[in-house]
Amino acid sequence: MSLPDIIKNRDLRSIARKIVEQRPVSSADALTMLTCNDILDLGAMAHHIRTRLHGRTTFYGINRNLNYTNICVLRCPLCAFSKDPGEEGAYLLSLEEIEQAVSAAVTDGLDEIHIVGGLHPDLDLDYAEKMIKTVRQTGPDLYIVAFTAVEYDYFAHKSDLSVEQVLKRLIDAGVNAIPGGGAEIFSPDVRRRIAPKKISGDRWLEVMGIAHRLGLKTNATMLYNHLESSGNIADHLLRIRRLQDQTGGFKTFVPLRFHGENTQIKEKTDSSGYNDIRIYAASRIVLHNVPHIKGLWMYLGDKVGQVMQNFGVDDIGGTYHQEKVVHAAGATTPDYGSEAFLRRLIENAGFIPERVTAGY
Repeated sequence: MSLPDIIKNRDLRSIARKIVEQRPVSSADALTMLTCNDILDLGAMAHHIRTRLHGRTTFYGINRNLNYTNICVLRCPLCAFSKDPGEEGAYLLSLEEIEQAVSAAVTDGLDEIHIVGGLHPDLDLDYAEKMIKTVRQTGPDLYIVAFTAVEYDYFAHKSDLSVEQVLKRLIDAGVNAIPGGGAEIFSPDVRRRIAPKKISGDRWLEVMGIAHRLGLKTNATMLYNHLESSGNIADHLLRIRRLQDQTGGFKTFVPLRFHGENTQIKEKTDSSGYNDIRIYAASRIVLHNVPHIKGLWMYLGDKVGQVMQNFGVDDIGGTYHQEKVVHAAGATTPDYGSEAFLRRLIENAGFIPERVTAGY
């Protein structure tokens, strides 16, 4: 039987025909999927695309997070990680401390370093450049995923340079790819409430477009389960798809469930995975032109992370040694997962694990 034949929901069946014909779904289709209750039909559609792209392979990484500072001028209401200068718990890693952390990562056999931090009032491009050079010299073979679009924009303003100039200098220093953080949700109204000082969604997309034109592959994220509506989610997905049509630079889309503890924003009622499944599956279907959908086990929990592999997810994330950001907001998952643990999550769900860097 063909995919449309097994879909019971009439509204979803027309979307299934587009999937089989590899045609993009519409904004109305996106909203239909994000509000429907037939998640098994939705899952069958998302799994069809996932299987066409990756078979039964699920990817994972052996990496560590390097959050070089939690001092940030933005102090977004959504964030539990950031601090003011001088506040208890505020920190800034020295280059020597960064070198020690990277040296330990090399000794432990890690493949990748994931670097993000706050917008420190005293840091500029020179510090960032020295940091990347230190990481590259200490771990010549490490895959460096560094700085969000928000940080690149900040370095540009602090150094009175264009984003393109900043990107070129950091590429020369050793950056291999860009993480997807800072996208949050593109809706201006919601963004003003959850991250009023952060760059706009338009600017985030603009920075990513510049990075793509320079040859950098990037992730894209979306934060959900706070103040957003289904329409906001649909708009976010379609805007990412539109830029991907132009540049082809997004390699992975990562929905991130908001954790509200210790923040000024209250998270929505826990959906026990139901809404997570709907959002991930719809993301896989809308973003037909983005190769990978990542479901971070550290955000979702290991059980939901396993289930998601049947709903469009082909990457469950990495080991994430010493992750700080989501745990500051109350995540109850461990802040580290071993390679054996990740492989079990994949194999016990009936999939085939493959170890990769963020460049796949």
